[in-house]
Amino acid sequence: MSRPGLSPFTARLGKQWTRGPAPGMVRLMIVPAEGDFRLDDATATAQLGAALARELRPGEALCLSGPLGAGKSVLARGAIRALTTPDEEAPSPTFTLAQFYEGDGLDLTHFDLYRLADAEEAFEVGLDEALEQGAVIIEWPERLDPHRPADRLDIEIAIDETGEARHARLTPHGAWEGRGIEFGA
Repeated sequence: MSRPGLSPFTARLGKQWTRGPAPGMVRLMIVPAEGDFRLDDATATAQLGAALARELRPGEALCLSGPLGAGKSVLARGAIRALTTPDEEAPSPTFTLAQFYEGDGLDLTHFDLYRLADAEEAFEVGLDEALEQGAVIIEWPERLDPHRPADRLDIEIAIDETGEARHARLTPHGAWEGRGIEFGA
């Protein structure tokens, strides 16, 4: 229950709790869905994807940018498994261009636009319809410019100088502005 005069996000901001069986308890915090996140390994990258998926709504997009091997597909897989099942087969749609998933209460389509020559091709394979029927994850969203979805969270993933950790920069647009996520600390 939120306090009068506060948005649900503001009312929850700073609230901390633990979940999961001991000894591997995870400390979760409500944090803004914007700014920079350090991801020490593939598990942390997938966990960020899962946290973002829990806040994803119909008509919205997660737009994943970064070099080859940065972890875009790992983050996408974490999001897909959070909305479907933990063992969901979630291949990268590099050659099929789109993979479709029926989530618990939210249909999700994962697009990989790397091979597209122009933005019109994305609409030809059903991007508009996917946004009307559910939510989308888009790898290589720069191929859509200037036609990215209005209600989106841009996630730029970079590889750090060691080649091991990743840095994710989250930039909200439209309905994502001001939204929080539960993410492990």
